[in-house]
Amino acid sequence: MTLSIGLVAHDRRKREMAEWLETHKHQFADARIFATGTTGRVLLERFPNLNIVPLKSGPFGGDQQLGSMIAHGELQAMFFFTDPMTPQPHDVDVRALIRLANMYEVPIACNRSTADLLISNPKFEEICEQYRGHSPEQAFADYTNRKL
Repeated sequence: MTLSIGLVAHDRRKREMAEWLETHKHQFADARIFATGTTGRVLLERFPNLNIVPLKSGPFGGDQQLGSMIAHGELQAMFFFTDPMTPQPHDVDVRALIRLANMYEVPIACNRSTADLLISNPKFEEICEQYRGHSPEQAFADYTNRKL
C-alpha cells in the first residue's frame, strides 16, 4: 500500500528539508506526501515528480490538518524539521501535532539526524504499516475506560 507521509519544516529549516528529501527522494517515489503550506510549495517546485499534496500553512491550520490525519489513522510517518531557536506564533499547534504523533505511535523525526535514522531503517515501511490500521476509537475507549 502507498504510505502517507507528512513533511513539515519551519522557515529556517525548509532548505534543509529540501536537501534531505533530495538525498532520499527515491524512498518517497511511491509515497503520498502531505506538506504544510510553504513547505509544500518549496518541495513541489523542486520535486515535481513526487506526489506532494500541499495543505494550509501551519499557522493557518496545516498543523491541525496533519493532526486530524493522524487521529484518523491516515498518516503513517512524519518528518517535521523544527526550529528550536525561533519562537513560533503557532507553537501550541506544533506541540499538539507532535503530541498526536506520539499518542498514536506515528514515527516522527524532528531533525535531520533522526530523519536519517528513521528513513534508513530497513524496516521503515513495515514499522509505518503496522499502525495504518490502528483504531482511534479503540485508543479513545482505552483512555476513557482506564482505571485511576
